[in-house]
Formats: sequence, C-alpha cells, structure tokens
Amino acid sequence: MRKHVLQSELWEKFKNDYGTYAVRVGDILYTKHKIPFSNYFYGYCPRVNPFDIDFEKLRESMVDNSCIAVHFDVPNIIRGEEGAEEAEKILKDKCVKSQRDEFAKGNFFMDLKKSEEEILANMHKKHRYNIGLAQRKGVTVRESVSDEDFDLFYNLYSETAQRQKFFGRSRTYLSKVWETFREEYSSHLLIAEYEGNPLSAWMVLIYDGVLYYPYGGSTEKDKETQSSCLLGWEAIKFGKKMGCELFDMWGAAEDMSNKSDPYYGFSVFKEKFGATHVSYIDSYDYVVNDTVYKMFITANNIRWKLLGILK
Repeated sequence: MRKHVLQSELWEKFKNDYGTYAVRVGDILYTKHKIPFSNYFYGYCPRVNPFDIDFEKLRESMVDNSCIAVHFDVPNIIRGEEGAEEAEKILKDKCVKSQRDEFAKGNFFMDLKKSEEEILANMHKKHRYNIGLAQRKGVTVRESVSDEDFDLFYNLYSETAQRQKFFGRSRTYLSKVWETFREEYSSHLLIAEYEGNPLSAWMVLIYDGVLYYPYGGSTEKDKETQSSCLLGWEAIKFGKKMGCELFDMWGAAEDMSNKSDPYYGFSVFKEKFGATHVSYIDSYDYVVNDTVYKMFITANNIRWKLLGILK
C-alpha cells in the first residue's frame, strides 16, 4: 500500500505553513489540535498505515506535545486485502475504537495503467453518452496552475458547499494547499467551460504516482451540458499523461446500496466512471490520558450533534 498524500512531507509542510502544528514520528504524521479551555491537545492522523507506527516513539511524542490521544482516522488499509486483518489487530491491541470517522469509509480507485479504450469500455454507458454530449455541445476542459484560475475554482467550490450544505474548507486553507503543492508541480486545476463560462472545476493533487481528487465544485447553470462528466474523463486522461498509475477519488459511501448515505449521490457519479469500490478498516484512537480523553469525547459528540442540527 502506497503512503497516502495526507502522510506526505508536502502535507506536513502545508499544515505547518497554514499554522496547524504537524509532528513527524518516524514514518507517520499527526497534527496537534488544542482542546478548548485546557492545556491539552488532541492528535489527528488520517490515512495512516498501521505497520508504520512505532507506538513507543509515538507515546513519547504525545507526552512531549501534551496530546491526550491520537485519532487514526480511517487507516489506509482496505478491507479484504492481504495484511488487512493483521493491520487491524495492531490497532485493536494498542488502541480503542473511535466513535466517529472524519473521512469517508469508502472510496473508488481506477487503474490508470489501462488504455483509454479499456477505461471507456468499463464506464457506465450513461457516462460515456454524457461525455460525448458535453463534447458535442462545445464544453471544453483546460488545465491551469494560475492564481487567477484558483479564484475561479474556489468560487465554484464555495457555491457547491452552500448548495449542498457541507462544511467547506476556507479560501485560506485551500489556497495554502494549492500553493504548497504547486511548488512541486503537484497541484493542478482542471476547469470545464461552456461558451467562455466556467461550469465546473477540480483541484487535483499528484503524489507518488497517484492522482488524487480532493476538491471540486460546479454551478447549476447550464447543468444540461454534463460538464462534470467530461471533466472527470479529462482528469483521467490528465492523470495518465502525468504518468500516474492510480486515480484515488478521495472518498465514497461505504455501502453503495444505502441511498440515505450523504455520500451516496457523488459516489454513484464516481462509480459510473468504471472505478473499483473499496472500504477501509475502522478508525482507532491511541490514548495516553484516559480521564481527559473521555471528557473530550463526550464534549465532542455534543458538538457534532449541534452542528448536525444547525446544518
């Protein structure tokens, strides 16, 4: 299993530059988050490989950094794959099961080593039709690394967050991701336009031979042009052009039969590109201060319930 981009040195640089203190312990990365009204911190470690964790060194680091626990959010281990049971046993032996996941427990992957013809053949016929429809209507997709186009991307992203009522990242946060990865030519914008107007845009990241699609947005205007389908196809071709072997679509519903899952709609969209659905092992917390941890978890659960009500 490749190291996930969220465990990379570039992500570490981004977090520190953004102002979120990131701690490297051997091969793993976690960030420190202040617990309100206390002198303690909570550690956050997404997409970790459990085989990379040195628990003795991690405990020392946590004590030094006043961290009560580290949350291993949706470890980067796919259920059913070789080593998955052993990886989860490592976490079960050292940790407690987390009460919530921040990341989606499902995902879609596409093998970019396949030819364009093979990928198109594996696509749902509706997506193939919509790609052709967008092309016939005159939708075009361009690549960009300009700050001006970042503003365009963020406007579409923000519009989508408001329309779909999800907690979107701030402009400052996303611009720092953009700038950090762009320094290594690892962040790119793909923008779908119709008659000179931007309809949808994705920010994609490249790390260790993998194309990641973490952020995107679209407008409801000219929705019938199917710009998002063409944008997805052009992203696949872009990944191949950049020498990527895998397309990681970032997240999806864990159970694709559950239509009430909030991730269901965009998961179906990703699935129709012919990608392979996977689900990850459970999240776990490594705790060094049990008393404060229990109080923090109780308060945090209340916070999330309130956020759900206000959403």
